[in-house]
Amino acid sequence: VQLQACGGGLVQAGGSLRLSCAASGRTFSSYVMGWFRQAPGKEREFVAAINWSGGSNYADSVKGRFTISRDNAKNTVYLQMNSLKPEDTAVYYCAARYGSRWSARLDEYNYWGQGTQVTVSS
Repeated sequence: VQLQACGGGLVQAGGSLRLSCAASGRTFSSYVMGWFRQAPGKEREFVAAINWSGGSNYADSVKGRFTISRDNAKNTVYLQMNSLKPEDTAVYYCAARYGSRWSARLDEYNYWGQGTQVTVSS
């Protein structure tokens, strides 16, 4: 599986962005898809994950502001980010984990995209 993330950019605090991650292959629905982020000087952290049927989970820091979704017909996962804060500034990565069980652990994801930069100005 190859993953290509896009949609990052510069936005003011309170603004919105939508990230997309396109996956290659014909078994996209067999994978849990996740979004992670890494801020400068910090470890990569879990943001959100979604299974094939749309069940989702979020980090506490983004609950109520971010929404993860997927379109299995288009092999694409999305991350809608609203009410952005400066602390959301990071490189955002999409990742794929084979199976139906979501996970917040980086080491349980098999495939990673290249990352897209999100910068939120105050």
